[in-house]
Amino acid sequence: MEGEYGVHLVTVERQKSQEVLASPGGGRGEAPSASGGGTEAVMTVRGTGSPESKARLMEEVCERENLKRALRRVQANKGGPGVDGMRVDELVGFLREHWPVIREQLLTGAYRPQPVRRVEIPKHGGGVRKLGIPTVIDRFVQQAILQVLQPQWDPTFSESSFGFRPGRSAHQAVEHAQCAIVEGHRWVVDIDLESFFDRVNHDILMARVAKRVEDKRVLRVLRGFLKAGVMDGGLVNPVDEGTPQGGPLSPILSNLLLDDLDRELERRGHRFVRYADDCNIYVASERAGQRVMASITDFLERKLKLRVNRSKSAVAPVAERQFLGFSFVFGRNGKVKRKIAAKALRRFVGVVRKKTRRNRKVTIKAMVEDLGTYLRGWRGYFGFCQTPSVLHELDAWIRRRLRCVVWKQWKTPAQRHRRLRALGIGVTLTHMTAGSNRGLWAMSCSKGLQIALRNASFDLLGLPRLELAL
Repeated sequence: MEGEYGVHLVTVERQKSQEVLASPGGGRGEAPSASGGGTEAVMTVRGTGSPESKARLMEEVCERENLKRALRRVQANKGGPGVDGMRVDELVGFLREHWPVIREQLLTGAYRPQPVRRVEIPKHGGGVRKLGIPTVIDRFVQQAILQVLQPQWDPTFSESSFGFRPGRSAHQAVEHAQCAIVEGHRWVVDIDLESFFDRVNHDILMARVAKRVEDKRVLRVLRGFLKAGVMDGGLVNPVDEGTPQGGPLSPILSNLLLDDLDRELERRGHRFVRYADDCNIYVASERAGQRVMASITDFLERKLKLRVNRSKSAVAPVAERQFLGFSFVFGRNGKVKRKIAAKALRRFVGVVRKKTRRNRKVTIKAMVEDLGTYLRGWRGYFGFCQTPSVLHELDAWIRRRLRCVVWKQWKTPAQRHRRLRALGIGVTLTHMTAGSNRGLWAMSCSKGLQIALRNASFDLLGLPRLELAL
């Protein structure tokens, strides 16, 4: 393997007395320590320095228990290989052989991360999102560092910040925004940061890190991750700004930088909510919103060297903007309710249409299984809305599309007649339904087909009901 921690560097004599790290038996995230046995990888003896010492943070990173947790998390997250081609399932074997060298490099400050692999994924609204995939070993080191820094940094972040933080969620962010609106802040300053993760100024970010981290080895490694470069098309391109999305450290570093924005908004007494780089500030009037937009844009561009996307940012009534896939509607009694944003609904409809195409050459059972996986995930998030009528209508629409598929798959009038009779439909209604020359969509709501393919029929096939989320 190439790189400073590659095979050609394995010249350091392995210490026979080093402890063994047991590989986890399963489970996601920072689960309780796995029991003994199973695959083992050579790891480290506990650092001799005090883990509480800020100047000896790297020893805490290299502690055995911390490394075990990091290994479990990297294995659970899986993910693709980096520029060296190493897969996650090869990590344990690599660590067993090369960990003494990597540990020595970390403790002496000589560790040098490899470039990230550029991956582009399409955005829902068009364009692409550029990810930087670190090597598996770099992900492991980043995760180990994250687990030490996060418990120290996270409690200091704003109560109005929700993205990429343990114990916090997008639903909590939406609810926080809803509370601000209920209190009378009916205008929103919706700030969109242009390519935020690609434009983070390294010097400004590292200055914030240096205020919290005294261990120069950790500072050197963190800067190394920022400066490692990007491999694109077989060439390594140097980077002067940005924190690549795709590594474990990117979220907490972005929160650290944007904590300056949070503190500035708190200092001014504004009601706001931030989820990663998505920030909404709630004010009482359009005039106040325009003042806030101008001053906060100046703050972001002048002090943090970030760029505000003026075409996507706006000052508008809260009902006209969406936040994390939700928008807000005012009832007759003035009550504020969460609803699914129109853009999110259009995206949902598009996915369901694709999965329920009438020309898909799969059985209805296989189609429902595929669709059900998507619906359960979507329901888990958007079931947080407070508009059950929308979910009820979507349920009915989905079942109607599936009846279209079934009606087409039955093909001939003779087969349709036989199927309807087998499902208990009377002779007269069967003749009327099977002999109809109406189109598929019209037939999907016919009396005969609705009786034959009741809602309960799709329940038995495993089709989730969206409305049950409420």
